[in-house]
Amino acid sequence: MQQLAQAVVDTTQSAAPGLSTPGLAAPVVAMSSELSIWGLVMQADPVVKVVMLLLVLASVWSWAIIFEKLFKMRRLRRRAGEFEDAFWSGGSLEDLYDRMGGHPADPLASIFSSAMREWRRSAAKGFTQRSDELRASLRERLEQIMTLTINREMEALEKRMTFLASVGSTAPFVGLFGTVWGIMNSFQAIAASKNTSLAVVAPGIAEALFATALGLVAAIPAVVAYNKLSSDLGRYAGRLDGFATEFGSILSRQLDEGR
Repeated sequence: MQQLAQAVVDTTQSAAPGLSTPGLAAPVVAMSSELSIWGLVMQADPVVKVVMLLLVLASVWSWAIIFEKLFKMRRLRRRAGEFEDAFWSGGSLEDLYDRMGGHPADPLASIFSSAMREWRRSAAKGFTQRSDELRASLRERLEQIMTLTINREMEALEKRMTFLASVGSTAPFVGLFGTVWGIMNSFQAIAASKNTSLAVVAPGIAEALFATALGLVAAIPAVVAYNKLSSDLGRYAGRLDGFATEFGSILSRQLDEGR
């Protein structure tokens, strides 16, 4: 029995080194390197590489737009609060306009500035002291000026929002195109080599799925940010409209009082 046990031990020890021979480990290492992210990119078909590059650029530009819009909206809300505090402080509107200047950077202040500019021009010509018809015409002009200012400011704030919407809606399909192209290449490789082993199929399938993943990585933040920013811009537009209505009422009351 002791001789039989020793023979089994000797056989196991002689076979164990063969389990870790370089010839068996090398394919595993090669497969691992081929399926890494960088390996998938470098071995991808030129068309798939172009798709991946476009998706990466779209994602980077989307994030740049997202951060720029978020910081800008935060800054505009802070400035709007400061302006409203100064506007409702009870001081003279003429003095506030003189302190702000003719071209303020804040949209809320721009509405005030554009209306006060027209008010001063009309007051200099005596329109505020003339007939009811001229006063009604002045009211209409003031409303139009404030409306145009709101539209101009909101158009500037909404700039590049269409890019986020486009990335959110098209990036998954662009990634899907790269996926389809990669799978087609995998089938061609199978047909050419007449080998359906995992070593032949895996790289092409992996690069195809990686293109889809990049499409989702670009699309999901763009969609979420677009919805968030659209909601913020809608609330800010409502704030501008509310201020224009209140300021128009103040100017209309001053016209009725003959000031």
